[in-house]
Amino acid sequence: MPDTIAYKVLTTEQLAALERDGTFAGAPVDLADGYIHLSTADQLAGTIDKHFDGQHGLQIVAVDLDALGDAVKWEESRGGMLFPHIYGPLTLDVVLDYGPLEYRADGTIMLPVTG
Repeated sequence: MPDTIAYKVLTTEQLAALERDGTFAGAPVDLADGYIHLSTADQLAGTIDKHFDGQHGLQIVAVDLDALGDAVKWEESRGGMLFPHIYGPLTLDVVLDYGPLEYRADGTIMLPVTG
């Protein structure tokens, strides 16, 4: 069974817009591809390494995939893995939690607490 929580990496400015507007249409890469890229917990570190290396002030948003229903499509991407993609906006009502990108002492990512 696929994961029911996925993660979106946002800049501080993008998160502020999501909080202010209640919706996020996507980062430039999302807009260019026609969907919002998400990662599972297991895929998140690879996504950050590939697409956000050296960036600071990043935020992680935990997204309730079940609440998005048919807007979520699992599609093949990096290394043949299936990634969750949102076809439509990311709305604040499907966000379970969010917080700054932080690492534990062992180098693993501290995911937002989702209850």
